[in-house]
Amino acid sequence: MKVTLSALDTCESSFTPLVVLELAQDVKEETKEWLKNRIVSKKEDGGAQLLFRPLLNKYEKETLENQNLYLVGASKITLLLGAEAIGLVKECNDNTMRAFTYGTRHNFKDFDDDNNDFLTMAECQFIIKHELENLRAREEKMIPGYPQAKLYPGKSLLRRLLTSGIVIQVFPLHDNEALKKLEDSWYTRFTFKYQPLVILEVWKRGCASMTYRWGTLVMKRQFEEPRPGFHGVLGINPVTGREEPLYPSYKRQLRIYLVSLPFVCLCLYFSLYVMMIYFDMEAWALSLHESSGSEWTSVLLYVPSIIYAIVIEIMNRLYRYAAEFLTSWENHRLESAYQNHLILKVLVFNFLNCFASLFYIAFVLRDMKLLRQSLATLLITSQILNQIMESLLPYWLQKKHHVQVKRKVQALKADIDATLYEQVVLEKEMGTYLGTFDDYLELFLQFGYVSLFSCVYPLAAAFAVLNNFTEVNSDALKMCRVLKRPFSEPSANIGVWQLAFETMSVISVVTNCALIGMSPQVNALFPESKLDLILIVVAVEHALLALKFILAFAIPDKPRHIQMKLTRLEFESLEALKRQPSENIIEEKAPFAKEAKRENQMKLMAQNLKEDSREGNKEEEA
Repeated sequence: MKVTLSALDTCESSFTPLVVLELAQDVKEETKEWLKNRIVSKKEDGGAQLLFRPLLNKYEKETLENQNLYLVGASKITLLLGAEAIGLVKECNDNTMRAFTYGTRHNFKDFDDDNNDFLTMAECQFIIKHELENLRAREEKMIPGYPQAKLYPGKSLLRRLLTSGIVIQVFPLHDNEALKKLEDSWYTRFTFKYQPLVILEVWKRGCASMTYRWGTLVMKRQFEEPRPGFHGVLGINPVTGREEPLYPSYKRQLRIYLVSLPFVCLCLYFSLYVMMIYFDMEAWALSLHESSGSEWTSVLLYVPSIIYAIVIEIMNRLYRYAAEFLTSWENHRLESAYQNHLILKVLVFNFLNCFASLFYIAFVLRDMKLLRQSLATLLITSQILNQIMESLLPYWLQKKHHVQVKRKVQALKADIDATLYEQVVLEKEMGTYLGTFDDYLELFLQFGYVSLFSCVYPLAAAFAVLNNFTEVNSDALKMCRVLKRPFSEPSANIGVWQLAFETMSVISVVTNCALIGMSPQVNALFPESKLDLILIVVAVEHALLALKFILAFAIPDKPRHIQMKLTRLEFESLEALKRQPSENIIEEKAPFAKEAKRENQMKLMAQNLKEDSREGNKEEEA
């Protein structure tokens, strides 16, 4: 008899699996039962009110591996109420974007009670993630079966389960049909085509148009839920009235200024110390070349820069782990605050670590030949390392694992219908996409290498274009075939990265003007008065910066049609607020109006009775 996966065995297990939850192999049964109850229980009982079942039934567990994989889904009503809870914005029938509410669901485009495609798969998965992350401890003092895993009211259960090693990972499943279409349009056809490249002022307008269409531009974020890592005493939020952890802000500030800030300063000092070692190596290689003058010593001149480039990459990655730990320890309430503090820490260190040596060579040593050599070595080495570590190596490892899983599944074909089983097992071994942070950081550093010293090494721009062309396609391959599907995170823009790129552009104008002013060709034009040269360079630099800020002011951040739609939404919101008091007054007067109407009816009935009695008396007399 053919054994099938328990996807459609019973009515309770017939839901569409959206998210996979993997437990450790040695998790105790009482822990599994407790976790299941918390996930499927109603909201008023402290649960997430989701659908939950194991990937394999009892018979299949005896014959197959991966016994601790569980599928999570949700009913349609749960998803719709969840969409309202997170403030999801959808398109209405009048082509405007509004926050979805269950009570006005029929006013939204493409909504039908019999249609299950109103919410996209990514939106459904984000809602489930939101519900799982907001499962918090109540009366529990520990995780059942694990006395060492302590709990206190308000603690995120999912985060505690992850840090305790009970839950290995939680990830959304790919939509294989949509993924195939994405591959065909994104990277399968290796042709030159338009790509959305990061031009700062034009990008703002394009970003506004896309985020309005996706519903994230007008999505309310000021009352967003606390991040899963946030902990504190369980209490009532005075603004929203919801139950959530509370943590004093002064404790967070003490952690930032007494621990995090000194640590960052210490790391910056260590980076400068390593930079001076690099210059000692450069001096040693140069002296060796001058003394011998052989061919191999001329190659040796590039070795210190290559070693330093590799050391920079290693230091950046080590510092990133330390910065993540410190930022998490600071206990920020919102995910946006956590990201901003993490980005600030990492950007300061990476900027000094990557560019300090180039500034030292340019403005202290004033060695343009060494500057070109160091810039070319750092840029090319970092690009090669990033391509290998981010795409080629993970793709090779994933390809190898894919072949192994295929062989196992083919051996089971005679006994099991394993389409879902194969997909889950394949995806659970894929790497995890940790967010856009590394991608933005890579572009930021490349932008710095190209723009800060472009007048000294113009060829850097050509290397950047070549790298970006291969990067777009390798990242597409990585997202589709190497990494798990990430949970979508609503965002109105690229956040603090926009400010980082704009700051880099301002610094680039200053450094290039200064380098041009230091060049021998320009200095030859002013052989007697260096003051005139300085004044002209400063004037040109100010003029270029003024032109930049004028263009930024003249070009609106949002297209006019987007501004009109946003203004209309604001006007309608104000009108709705104006109508509320009058409606309340009408509701307050309604009982009195009903009472007066009732009295009038009673009077009319009494008058009719009197007239009837009079007519009756007249008839009797006649």
